[in-house]
Amino acid sequence: MIELRKFGTLGAANHGWLDARHHFSFASYHDPERTNWGSLRVWNDDVIAAGTGFPEHPHNDMEIITYVRKGAITHKDNLGNEGRTEAGDVQVMSAGSGVRHSEYNHEDEDTQIFQIWIIPDERGGAPSWGARPFPKGERSGRFVTLASGFANDDGDALPIRTDARVLGATIKAGESVTYTPRDASRHLYLVPATGQIRIDDVEAEARDGVAITQREAVTITAIEDSELVLVDAA
Repeated sequence: MIELRKFGTLGAANHGWLDARHHFSFASYHDPERTNWGSLRVWNDDVIAAGTGFPEHPHNDMEIITYVRKGAITHKDNLGNEGRTEAGDVQVMSAGSGVRHSEYNHEDEDTQIFQIWIIPDERGGAPSWGARPFPKGERSGRFVTLASGFANDDGDALPIRTDARVLGATIKAGESVTYTPRDASRHLYLVPATGQIRIDDVEAEARDGVAITQREAVTITAIEDSELVLVDAA
């Protein structure tokens, strides 16, 4: 099954400082047909104006992955963690039993992020935060695991406490890349951060969502040079 979710059909909320699109029900946007995709609960496409951001607020029992598409985001939390994550890089916050954090764009340009929330396997646990660079050159023509709940298989990825992984790839026009999940029951969700791609006879443009399940393997072909982000969830 492949379902294309065009960018223009996503939930929208423009707060001035924040222009957000929601792939799944979030805040005041509710669509009973788009509440989650397996354990993938949230995929927000956020544009944050320069000098603004999310003030300190709480989370618990959620794995929150931030993929920075443009600019940079600066994280600070009540655990003492603080860090700046730049375009192409990833940060992960395991909210666990509870954490308070802020996310600000201290740059002189808009920052664009994908904010991805995945339901953890178990509630509670000590909260944590981490970030690391993922050079796009290392993802050329192949998927690289950015965050993973499978430490034995994806040792270099940022750890998350859920039966899922987050992957990134860059492919040039005319090239293809194939992803093979462990089994066909997995819930795959793919968003081209840039470019245009084709899966079978389905074409997706930048920031469209593609929901995929019941597939033993998925081959993505780039119509234009493309940057891909993929979640493989239970």
